[in-house]
Amino acid sequence: MSVIGGKWSIQIIYVLFSGTKRFKELERSLPNINTRMLVKELKNLEGYKVVKREAFATVPPTVEYSLTESGKELEPIILSLYAWGQKYIK
Repeated sequence: MSVIGGKWSIQIIYVLFSGTKRFKELERSLPNINTRMLVKELKNLEGYKVVKREAFATVPPTVEYSLTESGKELEPIILSLYAWGQKYIK
């Protein structure tokens, strides 16, 4: 639970289910998160090896985030939580 226990962790992982995203794409996909919190959550998820960060030497610098194999294994769990919420929380 400590891996996905952060306020934004599940939302970030959910957005990354659709594939690799650049930082700004992630930020736009999560409209209520501020930049500092997104950076913090991404570093936390990267530390748990759920998210992979890939930086490219371009001008301006390009950074892409994707799910690792262990991150992809969270998909059925998170989708089940979502389905449960839709069924019982109205």
